[in-house]
Amino acid sequence: MTTTARDTVLGRIRDALALAPADEVTIPREYRTGRTLPITDRIALLTDRLVDYKAEVHTCPAAGTAEAIATVLRDHGARRIGVPPGLDPSWLTAYDGEVRHDSADVPAAELDALDGVVTASAVTCAETGTIFLDAAPDQGRRALTLVPDLHVCVVDASTIEPGVPETVARLTPTRPTTLISGPSATSDIELERVEGVHGPRTLIVLIRTDA
Repeated sequence: MTTTARDTVLGRIRDALALAPADEVTIPREYRTGRTLPITDRIALLTDRLVDYKAEVHTCPAAGTAEAIATVLRDHGARRIGVPPGLDPSWLTAYDGEVRHDSADVPAAELDALDGVVTASAVTCAETGTIFLDAAPDQGRRALTLVPDLHVCVVDASTIEPGVPETVARLTPTRPTTLISGPSATSDIELERVEGVHGPRTLIVLIRTDA
């Protein structure tokens, strides 16, 4: 009788299941939760982490969002940008370039031809400097934020949480989630940093405050 690799794998799974305890196992989850931190400290910590990751960070009052977005796009020479279908249109009123609204039928080649993309965000962890996108209408599909070489991500200060447990608690588990910690970067076999391999080479974070 010939045994295939599939048979071997399934056999090992059956053996492991046979050794599993009959009673339900309780997994301890006594990690720290409910951490609080003043909003100014959260912004400062997040900024420190993002700058360390080589992201560009700016703060602006909520009323100045459109001007801040237009300024960073102009400074980076972005004349043709993509945006998710649900992005707040008031955020683009100061931008005088071409705006392409994304949809599922836009091929990757067209996304690659864009100078950049502007999105909102779901929640952000200050402690790790990680921005979470959950494919909401103002954030769009994953391809939109991975293919263009420039990503301008707007983070509302009210969505910045101190640590990981507090951040995860605000996410919806059934939504597709993308985690962003700085521009895309990796190292080759000689430990030389290479940017832009798995996503945008340039990440600009605009933190909107109430001030």
